[in-house]
Amino acid sequence: MTEALARPAAQQPCWPDPERVSAVTEQLHHADPIVAPAETARLSDRLASVARGEAFLLQGGDCAETFADNTESHLRANLRVLQWMAAVLTDMTSMPVVTVARMAGQYAKPRSKPVDAHGLPVYRGDIVNSSASTLDARTPDPHRMLRAHANATTAMDTVRKHCAGEIYVSHEMLLLDYERTVLWVDGGGPEPRLASGLAHFLWIGDRTRQPDGAHVAFAELLSNPIGVKIGPDVTPEQAVEYVRRLDPHCTPGRVTLVSRMGHTMVRDVLPPIVEKVNASGHEVVWQCDPMHGNTRMSANGYKTRIVDHVVDELAGFFEVHRQLGTHPGGIHVEVTGEDVTECLGGAAGITETDLPVRYRTACDPRLNAEQSIELAFTVAELLSFTLNNT
Repeated sequence: MTEALARPAAQQPCWPDPERVSAVTEQLHHADPIVAPAETARLSDRLASVARGEAFLLQGGDCAETFADNTESHLRANLRVLQWMAAVLTDMTSMPVVTVARMAGQYAKPRSKPVDAHGLPVYRGDIVNSSASTLDARTPDPHRMLRAHANATTAMDTVRKHCAGEIYVSHEMLLLDYERTVLWVDGGGPEPRLASGLAHFLWIGDRTRQPDGAHVAFAELLSNPIGVKIGPDVTPEQAVEYVRRLDPHCTPGRVTLVSRMGHTMVRDVLPPIVEKVNASGHEVVWQCDPMHGNTRMSANGYKTRIVDHVVDELAGFFEVHRQLGTHPGGIHVEVTGEDVTECLGGAAGITETDLPVRYRTACDPRLNAEQSIELAFTVAELLSFTLNNT
């Protein structure tokens, strides 16, 4: 692990006091796991079914969780909308749905710039600093990793308490000082690996998937199922390299490739990637993130997404897999069960003038509950058509 973490690591905070970081990570090494090994193993089995075309993966939740919103009411609202979406998908397609929440750990966020428009260190998620616009609040504070673990534990307790069915938790594997803490040796696979107790499923973001970087090297050591976000600049050869490194034993569903191409590019960029990976012999989960490639700034200064663009990228994703005879395995969306006004369009016809009314996200815009259910119906129709015409 030391060798993996010694590689260049993108998107990490500049901690002002390394000794405090060491003290905090030492505490976390002795912290209780948030997820159980049996749960993670069960998810791996479910994802193998997805990779074989026998199930569908629904993954969603807040763009960035916050400590302030880690309340039972907010968590239950987000879980409820995922359950509704899963019910729509199952009822309309008769296909089992594997539900994974962006929850119980989605506290770190990659950013495009190190400072904001006011010259302050950029907000990197509640696990690193505060969104308040002062230098003190924006200074990275390692103690927040302890708060993140405590909040994630509370969130996982809520999942177990209120979800009768299987709902797993996931987050972006971004802040490596946190990710390297709650680990144990998992000897259940073809070779011993480390298992993360911080989430059932972890993914590597598009900004941290450098082949020579620490994030990919660290993920190679883990037995948890791993996702990799791939944007429009990824090549088919790079995609195959990720899969070969992360799935050396060709385990179905071990790797989820999450395409985030943008609605204007998915139909052109995705096909050669799918063809090349399939030819490699690996059975991956093909998942579409229709959110991040379709983000824009509104005329009144709000980061937003247009529902029609989200739908168009999904339509392109399904078209590609239908043409190639492969399984469109899932979607990865930023949603909330609350009545926010962050994405444009949908049946309610949210416009740019509506954005300030209930724009509450800590980072990127989410579909509200109504838009999320509408999207589930659309995805169910796309999936049904693909299943009947492949």
